[in-house]
Amino acid sequence: MDKGFLKAGNPRTLLAAFLYFDVSFMVWVLLGPLGISIAHDLHLNAGQKGLLVATPVLAGALLRVLAGALVDHFGPRRVAIGAQILVIAGLFLTWLIAPHSYGALFGVALVLGVAGASFAIALPLASAWYPPQYQGTALGIAGAGNSGTALASLFAPGLAVLYGWVNVLGLATLPLTAVLVAFIFLASEPPQRRSSGGLVTWLPVLRSGDCWLLMFFYGVTFGGFVGLASFLTIYFNDQYGLPPAIAGSCTALVVFVGFFVRPLGGAMADRIGGERALSILFALAVAIFAVIGFGLPTIWLAFPAFFLGMLVLGLGNGAVFQLVPTRFPSRVGILTGLVGMSGGVGGFYLASSLGAARQATGSYGPGFMGFAAVALVAFACVGVCRRRWAAERPRMSAEADATASS
Repeated sequence: MDKGFLKAGNPRTLLAAFLYFDVSFMVWVLLGPLGISIAHDLHLNAGQKGLLVATPVLAGALLRVLAGALVDHFGPRRVAIGAQILVIAGLFLTWLIAPHSYGALFGVALVLGVAGASFAIALPLASAWYPPQYQGTALGIAGAGNSGTALASLFAPGLAVLYGWVNVLGLATLPLTAVLVAFIFLASEPPQRRSSGGLVTWLPVLRSGDCWLLMFFYGVTFGGFVGLASFLTIYFNDQYGLPPAIAGSCTALVVFVGFFVRPLGGAMADRIGGERALSILFALAVAIFAVIGFGLPTIWLAFPAFFLGMLVLGLGNGAVFQLVPTRFPSRVGILTGLVGMSGGVGGFYLASSLGAARQATGSYGPGFMGFAAVALVAFACVGVCRRRWAAERPRMSAEADATASS
């Protein structure tokens, strides 16, 4: 790491942003690892399970827009503290009430969605303290909080077996509270906030087809990542009969690989170009998830397939965000919010479609085949765009240099 990085910004605030992001992502997907116990207790069918675990993902995606607006108005530190208190209070109230109805759990899903909106809070908090030459490093460290999704899969299923899923929701308030206390002491409000300019500034961006393409690409890559992180514990248990704790551990392993290779995806895109990287990765995703959709008879075949699939999706996450400043050098903040939101929408689609496929056909295969088809469309879109984007790259580079110098 460049030694100047340690002197350039605010390491205490950066650490606070990472911790807040990490525990927030941990609880954002919590219903997925708890899904086996919840479904057994409430006698849920496959469609109900899929919709339930997908709802926090969608809520988090949509609430990122509101969170971004609040950050512009009140500052990221204040919004983070308020959001964390809301999540802690919601989970504590859930633990006290101990809801045992399917409908009541959608209120819990909305609370967990607030935690998912942390993307739009933690990253601006870290970003605002660092100059342009250190943005990538700062956002990479803060964004490492994605690892929280693996922590939920690793610990929640076993704890649910020992103590019950309602008590796990209560236990989740302990790390949230500890991080909140640390956050209050570590984080500092940025001296100058970088306002996105409000929703009015989004309209010209949303008129661009390239914006929608990048949103679609991230909806496939990160949507696949978070959708699988939410649903795989249920899938491994239902499809292969793995005990909840083992199913959660398998999920945690594949989620960890998807998280760790994200920076490598950005580096890969820097070396060979974002369009070429995505072409390769989407082609691999089509093949891998089509094979999964056709059916793998044992966990010994399925686990390596999901491991490779999550590896490809993680690399794709980094490759998409390498293209954001390339295509929109003067609108990086706005694109980050829009693209991040689309990733959550993609996660909702995948998790809910897997449950719906199982309920309608008795097999998860059509759900995975549908995702492979979506990845195939993304592959075709990248192929169409590659020549045009390559021709426009010199102009975009000149615009990026002008933006940086200003």
